[in-house]
Amino acid sequence: MVSALARWRKQPEKRSGFRKGFPGFFKSHGEIDRCEDEYMLHLAAEFARFKNLMVLWAMHPWERDARLAHHVLHQQHPPAIVVEVACTRSADELLGTRRAYQALFHHSLEEDVAYRARDKPYCSLLVGLVSAYRYEGPRVNEEVAKAEAKALGAAVKSAAAAGGGGKKLVENEEVVRILTTRSKPHLVETFKYYKEMHGRHVEEDLSQSSGEEETTTLLETVLCLAAPAKYFSQVMEGALRDGADHHGKEALTRVAVTRSDHDMDDIRAAYHQQFGAKLEDAIAAKAHGHYRDALLSLVGAGK
Repeated sequence: MVSALARWRKQPEKRSGFRKGFPGFFKSHGEIDRCEDEYMLHLAAEFARFKNLMVLWAMHPWERDARLAHHVLHQQHPPAIVVEVACTRSADELLGTRRAYQALFHHSLEEDVAYRARDKPYCSLLVGLVSAYRYEGPRVNEEVAKAEAKALGAAVKSAAAAGGGGKKLVENEEVVRILTTRSKPHLVETFKYYKEMHGRHVEEDLSQSSGEEETTTLLETVLCLAAPAKYFSQVMEGALRDGADHHGKEALTRVAVTRSDHDMDDIRAAYHQQFGAKLEDAIAAKAHGHYRDALLSLVGAGK
């Protein structure tokens, strides 16, 4: 198209032939070939997605995460992106994001989370997550992990008995302490012992709790900390569904850009395991044009 701008200069008949060659884009309307409004809207959306992808890709990761978090906090969106940033980045990456947030917006990420989520039951959990600087070594105290698995089980049982479900759990100080301070290897062991003690994965028990928003936030936290590839594959599957809303579709760009240099191979494997299809095939079937090509490049299609 760009090269055609020069080649077809002062040749309106060329552009007329181009219009006639795209009947889905142009329809004969009297003496003119009229642009179809629906196609124009679709084309504008595709160009916008490609632009957004390239802008996010070009940013420094700390600035990108800071801007993503700020957008969520000031648009009253669900807190999933804040959970992603807090739980799937390394301790130094999260610290860098917090520094970038202060430089960009003249507030700390922690204070904005505390203020914007002040009326939500999960406020303490979110503040703890974004404030964390987790130990990243391999050592795990197995006895402590077992004790905390038992404590989580007791909290789940108590919340269910009290009828508070997700709301009671997300406000439980012991649950918040464990999820916001323990290292990721420690939490993996804790959740393993939870399964051994209670016969079910912790996310299975959480998914049966009442209180949709609180339960969703807890589930996202657990998966992002202990099984990020599984979490991100589920996010991408939701974004590729028929009828996905605007925010759901934005997640496809976000995950492709933010995880491309980290664990995209694991995400592709998790997607195939959970949904019985290749992630790149699903993207190729749903996205179009340069946006599709950029997504496929980021997810490593053809590897």
